[in-house]
Amino acid sequence: MLLREVVTVSEQVAATTKRLAKFDLLAGLLGRLDPDEIEVGVGFLSGVLRQGTIGVGYATLNESVPPATEATLSLLKADRLITAIAATGGPGSQSKRRGLLEELMGRATEAEQQFLVRLILGDLRQGASEGIMIEAIARAAEVPAALVRRAALLRGDVRVVAEAALTGGAEALEEFGLEVLRPLLPMLAQTAESVTAALESFSPAAVEWKVDGARIQAHRLGPDVRVFTRNLADITDRLPEVVATLRGLEVESMVLDGEVIALRQDGRPHPFQVTMSRFGTKVNAVEMAGELPLTPFFFDCLHLDGRDLIDLPATERIIALEDAIPAPLRVPRLIVDEAPSGEAFFGEALEHGHEGVMVKSLTAPYEAGRRGSGWLKVKPVHTLDLVVLAVEWGSGRRRGWLSNLHLGARDPATGGFVMLGKTFKGLTDALLEWQTARFRELETHREGHVVFVRPEQVVEIAFDGIQASSRYPGGMALRFARVKGYREDKTAEEADTIETVREVFARQSG
Repeated sequence: MLLREVVTVSEQVAATTKRLAKFDLLAGLLGRLDPDEIEVGVGFLSGVLRQGTIGVGYATLNESVPPATEATLSLLKADRLITAIAATGGPGSQSKRRGLLEELMGRATEAEQQFLVRLILGDLRQGASEGIMIEAIARAAEVPAALVRRAALLRGDVRVVAEAALTGGAEALEEFGLEVLRPLLPMLAQTAESVTAALESFSPAAVEWKVDGARIQAHRLGPDVRVFTRNLADITDRLPEVVATLRGLEVESMVLDGEVIALRQDGRPHPFQVTMSRFGTKVNAVEMAGELPLTPFFFDCLHLDGRDLIDLPATERIIALEDAIPAPLRVPRLIVDEAPSGEAFFGEALEHGHEGVMVKSLTAPYEAGRRGSGWLKVKPVHTLDLVVLAVEWGSGRRRGWLSNLHLGARDPATGGFVMLGKTFKGLTDALLEWQTARFRELETHREGHVVFVRPEQVVEIAFDGIQASSRYPGGMALRFARVKGYREDKTAEEADTIETVREVFARQSG
């Protein structure tokens, strides 16, 4: 198959908001793939390279290479060239990598070049989420979507599952199961406004501290231990202290879900970026474990001593966790059936420096890879009124609209504004249309895809916290910022100041 066919379908998927239309477009293409093209094609359409990061940055990708005038580049040839780029290392690797990239781009038409750049950068936002891809695979293979979904959750790779479904049908999908030492996609949570609101969905419920750390999935089979991130990356070598803890447990096999976090001597958490800096360190792991150890807190047990537990209700998984894991390694939990006790437990979590609580149904199974209704997260919501300093042109289905906002707090000392980060979250189509017109009116100049504007428009931003950051001049950045709405009733002179932001940061940091 030519890459052109994949690019065309990708553009069509990005252009429609109708889920059924996306299913049909993707299924039509999947049905035309040869067996050896399936994993590559599904990966390209999902926006995920099977090679992972290939060592090519934005600046290199933006170097001009004349596009081909005719579409002749095959899907597999593009994949082989990307594999060669990823495998290039050692002396002279930068030059070799650049040469291979020029060959790839030189074989691609202009539309194919644009697609490949976004694909390599991980910026192929085209509306082909994993949920949509699973439905498309089911249609193309003529098998139940539930069977594809379960296989994908247990295998952790929709590309492998697609190949099984399209070549072996339902029988091949039924062979997928939970495998110790092979990660599966984690269960995710929905959001509730409060513990009281969450308990209206199910009660009694388990209320757990929401530890502000890094999600891990821990596997053990005999002496073998593996630790994975929420994105299924193997980070066993980075966490020797966690590996030692797991090996010290009196079990033969287990799969645990939890978090790791860096704690201060008083038991309160370090700022989130301290945990993430240690979590991401790939060198001197043993030395770092001594200087800044990460403490694991587990909240779910998916397998224990030869028995799979993911389909069992939470009550049974809790019992298994308590039998296998000592209390200091478990997330604090309280079973409640009344809102006041749940709200008090929420307050305790905040007092200890954590970000909130999880409220979990006692009857729900572990819905791997899904944002299940049986888990609800509750966190205090912070808002600031900030000023838009610049906007970036969108890509994918947001192409043609001004999307990503540059946000600033007012600085009375200088009369200017201090940038605190960017966000494109929370923007509806109506808001995108409105802000595109609005910021064109306020435009002062452009630099590439960034449109700078007069600092006049105030926007209300919700966020989960503030972290130290060397990326922005104020030394701080908003975490999980999203747009609540534009404040037409406020002028830039009434926006929140950088001092207000510093006060929030100081309170949050204890």
